[in-house]
Amino acid sequence: MKAVIQDRYGSSEVLRVDDVAVPEPGDHDVLIKVHAAGLDRGTEHLMTGKPYAMRMATGLRRPKMPISGRDVAGTVVRVGSAVTQFAAGDQVYGVAPGSFAEYAVGPENKLAHKPENLTFAQAAVVPISAGTALQALRDVGKLRAGQEVLIIGASGGVGSYAVQLAKILGARVTGVASAAKADFVRSLGADDVLDYDRDDFADGTRHYDLILDIGGGSSLRRLRRALTPRGTVVFVGSENTGNITGMGRQLRGAMMSLFVRQRLALLMAKERASDLQVLAEHLQAGQLTPSIAESYPLSHAKDAMRLLEAGRVRGKVVIIPKD
Repeated sequence: MKAVIQDRYGSSEVLRVDDVAVPEPGDHDVLIKVHAAGLDRGTEHLMTGKPYAMRMATGLRRPKMPISGRDVAGTVVRVGSAVTQFAAGDQVYGVAPGSFAEYAVGPENKLAHKPENLTFAQAAVVPISAGTALQALRDVGKLRAGQEVLIIGASGGVGSYAVQLAKILGARVTGVASAAKADFVRSLGADDVLDYDRDDFADGTRHYDLILDIGGGSSLRRLRRALTPRGTVVFVGSENTGNITGMGRQLRGAMMSLFVRQRLALLMAKERASDLQVLAEHLQAGQLTPSIAESYPLSHAKDAMRLLEAGRVRGKVVIIPKD
């Protein structure tokens, strides 16, 4: 089969398309014919091997998993002997490492049935980003109806879902994005949009019960200044926070939380079928809409990654295996 692979860590230039063997599912796994695969920031981190601490799990000198991609939507081809939730022919979406390929294997506990009202491309850009947003708001942020939420990085993959999910949960939402993406963030349902370059969310004029800092770099002092006295910051992602651990600012925030009334919490997102099922209900009801920025075939996966590297994506990018 054709797949996007890399033999070393680096920028998008390390990616190439090559022929590899079709993977074999284990007892608890599902073999999927990939119809579409979403591109997320985690895939970029796996490509670059940064922050370096992650290489303890992904491979010190080169990636243990040479095939790129994680988000997936497709049709079940074969299931492992212990799988009970799926059968050949089922349409599924979820997480399958190595999804930038014609076939991929995903664990049963990270997959769910694809919402019937979504195309494969739409479903493929949901799992990791929307699941992360849901956990940040509901599980770590403890969001309640009527609260004020600030989402820094509202136009990206996680941010675009966070805006919508926060509205579903009954919050009043302010998004922070570049001026060029302000209209997009408003279209997602944000009540207000602040310009990264012009507006200061920490100027003291407004205070928020919950701040989602998605891959941002604001100081802890500025974040706390924008919070209510007992508000919460949830750190999502590790962009712009160093190459070693990628979490220096987040860890300092967690330590600070021991001594102040405000909470500064680090999200450790988990990929799980139960969240996919919750998201599927919102997707089926039309409350949550995937935002696809661009679509690329496998042969142009490198171009898709360049778009993500440059920060020019509104919503999500999808990879379609068939040219």
